[in-house]
Amino acid sequence: MLLKILVPIVALYAALVLLAFIFQSRLIYFPEQDLIATPSDVGLNYEDLTLTTSDGVAINAWFVPSDVEGPVVLFCHGNAGNISHRLDTIQLLHDLGLSVLIFDYRGYGNSEGSLSEEGTYRDAEAAWSYLTNQRQVAPRMIVLFGRSLGAPVAAHLATHHDPGALIVESAFTSISDVGAKAYPFLPVRLISRYDYSTVDLVENASCPVLVVHSPGDEMIPFQHGRAIYQAAPEPKAFLELIGSHNEGFLISGTVYTGGLDAFIREHLPRVE
Repeated sequence: MLLKILVPIVALYAALVLLAFIFQSRLIYFPEQDLIATPSDVGLNYEDLTLTTSDGVAINAWFVPSDVEGPVVLFCHGNAGNISHRLDTIQLLHDLGLSVLIFDYRGYGNSEGSLSEEGTYRDAEAAWSYLTNQRQVAPRMIVLFGRSLGAPVAAHLATHHDPGALIVESAFTSISDVGAKAYPFLPVRLISRYDYSTVDLVENASCPVLVVHSPGDEMIPFQHGRAIYQAAPEPKAFLELIGSHNEGFLISGTVYTGGLDAFIREHLPRVE
């Protein structure tokens, strides 16, 4: 009798694990294709770009120039939406006197291709190549900035190049750590096909690192930010925000903007 009860339960659980293994990308990526606005809608001049990755995928990017000569932020966004949902970030960075290059990962917005972890790294590499080769921006004048899922993407770049600085905001230590907490009933660490280990990547960065996180982050626990900070090499800094995962940088006001500005000014030169 016990066997008759256990067999269907085990079979059901095995089927659940199999589904989680096959469709796990749908638990990580939430792309949107339609662009809802452009930088011109908030009064910013910009260049609409098509970049080609090392594996031949065409991805969409925007370059928003600053009014002054100085650092350029290469921004890697999170796992939902597309670049058009980051106009508040672009505006904020522009107001700090920074040029911005923001791109959509393959499968997001107007970018072609199918999503994968390696693909997102290639997409970021194409953005770096555009800045350093086509625009002739000195690597030490580039700030790699990754928010949420974009944090390990930016950190991955920082392990292969020599940027002026790395900023990781609202970042998780690794996808497996997030998944194990969200789905404790699944053997996440055994079946995960994704790594995105921000903590390991940041440890190997060769530039100043700023870690930004909020204790009120309801999606990625504050402890993840602290662990990433502990792993980061010197020089490093930690900026504590208030508010939620998606709104902390907005409602933290001058704590946020002042913190970014002070860190960047400390480590990168600027011409006013």
